[in-house]
Amino acid sequence: MKDNQVRPEGFLVVFSDVKHEDEQDYFRWLTTEHVEERLGIPGFLAVRIFKTAIAGGNRYFIWYQLENADVVDSAAYLERLNNPTPWSQRIMPILGNFGRGGGAVKESFGENPGAYVLTVGLANIPADAGVSLQKIMQMRGVVSLHLLATDIGKTAVQTSERNLRKSDKSFAGWLVIEASDRDALTGLLPAIAGLANLADENSIGGPYRQVLSR
Repeated sequence: MKDNQVRPEGFLVVFSDVKHEDEQDYFRWLTTEHVEERLGIPGFLAVRIFKTAIAGGNRYFIWYQLENADVVDSAAYLERLNNPTPWSQRIMPILGNFGRGGGAVKESFGENPGAYVLTVGLANIPADAGVSLQKIMQMRGVVSLHLLATDIGKTAVQTSERNLRKSDKSFAGWLVIEASDRDALTGLLPAIAGLANLADENSIGGPYRQVLSR
């Protein structure tokens, strides 16, 4: 985080599928150009990158901590989105199952980061979310969790970079559960799958393993 006195009130999350044959180029782009570019934008405080294996490649989950939700459609960020680098122009079309959402951190429990995360795309933000989150926090291995509320208007702004992608979906909200080990998150899957407010049958992502934090 650039300024450890600033508590992030906003977020931006991105997930996409990358084929094995594209992954070396993708990961070099992500870690040597893209992340550095994004963290140079005012209001971008930190980033964590996670991945999980899928058939034929890996799925990546990128989680930016923002100063607040207004960063999602700030002039500085939109300027970059409307002027993608040549490398970004090459990478965007190869990203499959692409999803993106930004907005406000609604609730967080726990201070410790986990080596693994499970992500849940929500069709809506439940009114009793706090009660559900506290129950999850009591489960074995869970160290923190976060309820993120997508600002649909800010997320849906049309940009040059967005036009390069084959898909661009989002959810009304996101639940990110952090744990100290993969097995703890795998054990949560039956309970999470029964949530009435899942966006669709493919809403649950992971468990993802953290591969970069900056």
